[in-house]
Amino acid sequence: MASEQIGYRGPTACAAAGITYRQLDYWARTGLVEPSVRPAHGSGTQRLYSFRDVVVLKIVKRFLDTGVSLQNIRTAVQHLRECGFSDLERMTLMSDGATVYECTSPDEVHALLQGGQGIFGIAVGVVWRDVESALSQLHGERIDTGETLIGHNPADELARRRNRAV
Repeated sequence: MASEQIGYRGPTACAAAGITYRQLDYWARTGLVEPSVRPAHGSGTQRLYSFRDVVVLKIVKRFLDTGVSLQNIRTAVQHLRECGFSDLERMTLMSDGATVYECTSPDEVHALLQGGQGIFGIAVGVVWRDVESALSQLHGERIDTGETLIGHNPADELARRRNRAV
């Protein structure tokens, strides 16, 4: 099953991203990171987050942990949305604490470091693999049927298909 057909409930997204449910709820209500699979519609409905949503949640957490302001994080998340998350896995996000920069090549990272100020970076591919690893130990949910999937790793789908074809 393709990872686009799997969603993760709030508690699972929190566990994989390393955030509290209060943070998750606040970020969803304020539009910072909204669940792309299923938003909450009134009392009793469960939000459902995609794999990419969980990656973005973990990126937001890392930025907050390093002191980047929520306003600058919002700008960075909006930029990621505008990019369509297409090359998310190969992206490095850099920040000087005030501004967040997207670097897609070593030359861009080098040029940023030449400025002389303190810079930190988030290799999104590393975050991606961290989230994959965490979700492989947690429950997912099929979007179409609501069936609970235990220990589903989105990256294992290709391996399963290959094994079935043999």
